[in-house]
Amino acid sequence: MDLTIGPIQGFWDADLWSAFYARLAEEPAVKRVVIGELVCSKRLPFYQDRLPEAIEQLLAGGKEVAVTSLALVTLKRERKMTADLPGLGLDVEVNDLTALAHLPDGAQFSVGPLINVYNEGTLRFLARRGAARFCLPPELPAASVERLAKAAGTIPVDVWGWGRLPLAISGRCYHARYHDRPKDQCQFVCAEDPDGLAVDTLEDQKFLAINGVQTLSAQCANMAHALDRLRHLGVSGLRLSPQSTGFFEVIGLFRDLIDGRIDAEAFSEQALPHAPGGSFCDGFIDGPSGVAWRNQIPA
Repeated sequence: MDLTIGPIQGFWDADLWSAFYARLAEEPAVKRVVIGELVCSKRLPFYQDRLPEAIEQLLAGGKEVAVTSLALVTLKRERKMTADLPGLGLDVEVNDLTALAHLPDGAQFSVGPLINVYNEGTLRFLARRGAARFCLPPELPAASVERLAKAAGTIPVDVWGWGRLPLAISGRCYHARYHDRPKDQCQFVCAEDPDGLAVDTLEDQKFLAINGVQTLSAQCANMAHALDRLRHLGVSGLRLSPQSTGFFEVIGLFRDLIDGRIDAEAFSEQALPHAPGGSFCDGFIDGPSGVAWRNQIPA
């Protein structure tokens, strides 16, 4: 089973961003990397001039590289950014269907987890359009994953394996609102929380996390216990979502898990200190709710 590293969801310092991809290029456990801006187009200028070097490093390191579209395209400059993606000469991961209009006829592309591929008809339509890889939405139960993997045939299908789950995207900026700033004068306050800002309920229950215009899960998804089942369902790989600290330790643990050197219990015990939010969830696969963690579900 392959490991794919998804795009960075948070807003990172440019030097941290560059160092991350330089190190990732040398990480043998990773097969594929999706790079670029997924969440907020205002972040891109801070590292845009570093993209060519990062891509060159990743390719030189033997990685398959794709570039993501924005999750929500609302402005003229964002449409232009999307239209320019095929010019990079890389596989484009579509996370907003408007990106399809900018792909040349017959061009292959990947489908990201923010596209609602919920049924076989949608998957087959996108495959006819040129989709050559799918990362399924993280909220799908195991039965849906199985049907979609079967419908995909020889097309690789990934599932979300690690990281705070992308739950929603908005035209409004939650981070700016929280700090009493207009969206257009946010002063990039989301950079203070590179892995998301926790939002708890009035009863102090972990609820969500905010990341600029994006809503994330409070818990960190961890598919370690579902790994064997996902293999049986026909899943080709796991998607790991980057985080600002402890991520390469997590990559190593996943490689050990996939190769059978550790089991799911050992993985989860060793990975917990690196989990954003400090707790796990895997309930979308077969639990009573997405927030559930199988070790907490009564037998």
